[in-house]
Amino acid sequence: MLELWWVVPAAWTVLGYALSWAGLSRAQRAVWVPARIVRVELPAHGTSKRPGIPVTLTFHDPATGRELTLANTGRHGAAVEEAWVGRALEVRYPRGRPHRFRVVLDPDEKKGRTGPNCALILLLVGVVIHAAVARGFPWALLGFGVLLIAFAAASPDIRLARTRDALLASAVAVPARVVSVTKDVFTDGEGDEIVNHAPVVTFTTREGVDVTVLCREGIADLGRSLGRNLTIHYAPSDPAVYTPDPAADRRDNERSIGVIILMAIAGVAGVVAGAVTL
Repeated sequence: MLELWWVVPAAWTVLGYALSWAGLSRAQRAVWVPARIVRVELPAHGTSKRPGIPVTLTFHDPATGRELTLANTGRHGAAVEEAWVGRALEVRYPRGRPHRFRVVLDPDEKKGRTGPNCALILLLVGVVIHAAVARGFPWALLGFGVLLIAFAAASPDIRLARTRDALLASAVAVPARVVSVTKDVFTDGEGDEIVNHAPVVTFTTREGVDVTVLCREGIADLGRSLGRNLTIHYAPSDPAVYTPDPAADRRDNERSIGVIILMAIAGVAGVVAGAVTL
């Protein structure tokens, strides 16, 4: 039975891609419509950041022609962490059931390949581990080297970091304020509590748009930041791209790019070492 471990992830991968190519995946069978934020509320101080920013959305159901105005409190798909009245989003829902809508922030979900992509990763990792156990150390180096190269090549981090840098190159600075601070408590493997804070920040663009964001980076002493005045730098073409600290943001992007490059280099080194020791 252990020799047949690959059957489940392989079947999941093949079935998932087959449904996607045929246009029959769950995501592809859903109704996709544009939505717009019509109301923004503030997360209460001390609550969890997981639901995101409470917003109310409006969209048209093409089957009935009705306009629906429904609240999204984090239970409908992706949490909204940057919100303003008029922001355009995309939602999907099962045909005939618009009240079961889900906010989708990743356009790649339309292809319905999230599940099979995960199954393919599990399959590849399993194949490498199996080869390492059955064939020995050189095959482990070869396999993991190829995986690292593949992950580095498929990673969107470099593209996202460069896009963010380009958007923030013309950033506009405006005053901002921390209006509440979310709090989440986790327990580590040793039973110790880890407290995570995320400030909720509001600012107004030069065009007069009031923006509310869940800020995770660039603010010192997060747990005591309630009421603090800040300066936010945002991209004029997209207020969802912002930072309280442009220099730190650039360093983070450089680190992200560096990690991917190091991953690719380590992969090449693994392949070469594995080939030499075969």
